Amino acid sequence: MKGNYKFLLLALMIAFASCSFTSKKFDDPDKDKLLIQLITYLLEQGHFNPQDINDDFSESVYEDYLNNLDPFKRYFYASDIEEFDAYRKQLDDQIKAYDVSFFNLTHQRLLQRIAESKKIYTEILEKPFDFTKDEEYSADYEKLTYVKSKKEMKERWRKQLKFSTIANYDDAITQRNIELGANELPESLFSATSEKSHSKEDKKTLSEIESEARDATKRSLDELYDYIDDRRRTDWFSVYVNAIVEEFDPHTFYFAPEDKERFDRDMSGNFEGIGARLQKKMDGIVVNEIISGGPAWRANELEVGDQILKVKQEDEDEAVNVVGMRLDDAIKFIKGPKGTVVTLTLKKVDGTIEDISITRDIVELEETYAKSSTVEKEGKTFGVINLPKFYIDFEDYDKRNAASDIKQEILRLKEQNVEGLVLDLRNNGGGSLQTVVDIAGLFIEQGPVVQVKTTGEAKEVLSDKDKSIVWDGPLVILVNELSASASEILAAAMQDYKRGIVIGSKQTYGKGTVQTVFDLNRMVRNNTNGDMGALKFTTQKFYRINGGSTQLEGVKSDVVVPDRYSYINIGEKDQENPLPWDKIDAAEYDVWENYFDYDTTISKSKERMAVNEQLKLIDANAKWVKKIRDREVYSLKYSEYKKEMELNEQEAKRFEKLSEYKTNLTFNSLPYEIKLMEKDSVLEEKRNRWHQALAKDVYIEEAINVLHDLKMTHAIKNKLAGSVKN
Repeated sequence: MKGNYKFLLLALMIAFASCSFTSKKFDDPDKDKLLIQLITYLLEQGHFNPQDINDDFSESVYEDYLNNLDPFKRYFYASDIEEFDAYRKQLDDQIKAYDVSFFNLTHQRLLQRIAESKKIYTEILEKPFDFTKDEEYSADYEKLTYVKSKKEMKERWRKQLKFSTIANYDDAITQRNIELGANELPESLFSATSEKSHSKEDKKTLSEIESEARDATKRSLDELYDYIDDRRRTDWFSVYVNAIVEEFDPHTFYFAPEDKERFDRDMSGNFEGIGARLQKKMDGIVVNEIISGGPAWRANELEVGDQILKVKQEDEDEAVNVVGMRLDDAIKFIKGPKGTVVTLTLKKVDGTIEDISITRDIVELEETYAKSSTVEKEGKTFGVINLPKFYIDFEDYDKRNAASDIKQEILRLKEQNVEGLVLDLRNNGGGSLQTVVDIAGLFIEQGPVVQVKTTGEAKEVLSDKDKSIVWDGPLVILVNELSASASEILAAAMQDYKRGIVIGSKQTYGKGTVQTVFDLNRMVRNNTNGDMGALKFTTQKFYRINGGSTQLEGVKSDVVVPDRYSYINIGEKDQENPLPWDKIDAAEYDVWENYFDYDTTISKSKERMAVNEQLKLIDANAKWVKKIRDREVYSLKYSEYKKEMELNEQEAKRFEKLSEYKTNLTFNSLPYEIKLMEKDSVLEEKRNRWHQALAKDVYIEEAINVLHDLKMTHAIKNKLAGSVKN
């Protein structure tokens, strides 16, 4: 596969050279046009699934671009949109002609409307909000229409600002309640009664709280607008370019020069900061990966799906609001020197607001490596291996990698006479494809593991050619919605061979594509326009050995168990413009020959899961999380707002017992690690924490039950086989 990929790049480079892209091609020195030319050519020639740049493509770019510029519909007027609509089906022609006149029009108009909006919010926040007034705010921005007048625009801003302020107001009241005691605050804070029935001192207290809440809202907006004012034309043009390239698929992305530098730093593996990957969604900064071994991972409070609202440094009194901020700018606040503390205000997955503090550090690479433990059940010993990602040293494959480490852990577990093995791939976002093939080879004699298709080429079948088997006993693969890419390939292969039982979410993430990052400067000669940035684009697609793609559908678990992500949109299928699922011819392979009764074991596991009270509670929690996240209408009357918040808190308490769950399993480190712990107390603390988490893990508990059942069916089938021979 590596050779084929190099051939593709070579072919593209030859094509680029023959096209003689130079910055002198245009009379207009503006590099925007050159950038459009380079990117469209690269996508047409190299993308796995090139798009027809036609009227339909134009409309999609038009809608996505405007939505990215003004998601809350608080800048543009209906008259602006009417003017822009003339370009709705012309953008394809402009893209082909490297014409950026639509961008120029929208950019100039946006800057004008942003300047006007600053005056609007400043004027509105000079006057108190009436939180006894019965009115509502809708957060369903997609259904909002563009306003027709300045009066309507001011009213839209007023409600949005009141919604922001009522949250600050509630925070201040809650804090005062903690400091003074509930009886110290006037009843009007918690009821719908009029303030007229209370003393002047009470009213003054309410007035001060409201004023402080408004000031906090204004400071946040002022900070946001300072960053908006600092944005250059190139920043806004990147938004337009990405509206174009993301029509190809959600993993195709243009990196402006500064963004490319940040991407390179991330890929180097040296993550100084909190150890989390973030992405921009609407106006929010959302956590999309917790980096194993990093500070956030160790603190164990930040979760995938959390939205970061504010960032506070340890030596500052005020938190900075990052809602609406550029991702790159927000990251500058979140990252920082090792040893310093950053406090994040989060909107959690379940909709609650929470502050967490994280001490910045460098990711400890050791925690990204495979680790194992033994576990006892009914006198039998089983092994658990956790693999956070499929790591590799691309410069030297003979150095430490995921496959060699997994092999070593299996051999160590075999020395402990384990009778079954759990491979935990939950939250594993993928990595090296070669390590997947080698790991699969540890469990099968030989044969195909994955099929790969590259643009314009015949499929390639990657196979394990080593006839030796390191582990031939019972095997369970644990997955969830965040198991992606390489994790899905390994789980799919074990499932297709009937080599192991997959337990987890209804399906895994569903990312069956691979991308490359191409430096656009390599395409330009005699460049006088400066750094052109880079393009990440999709070049290949993965397929199971049975012929089905892992794209969109992922891997469907043999035993489906609920988790908190069961009902929220988090997978590839929930992204915009994902590549479709498809199927190719199956590879030639033989199902694993063994004496394990998989069908009976799966049936017994499903029966247990159906009556498991912990899983029922997890499922109820997942539905509640979905309900909270889907809520779109909020009361702006404080007494009603408070009732709603208190009701949420009461419902949340119903799920507190989830963290109290304990199994009767005992987990132990392997002898080699116990020796290391004698000199390394930090390692001992890490393993103790891991074992404590495993002992409360209902999914691990069921995986061990399944291994136990598989072992029993193996004994029964062996007896039956022996009887037949006799």
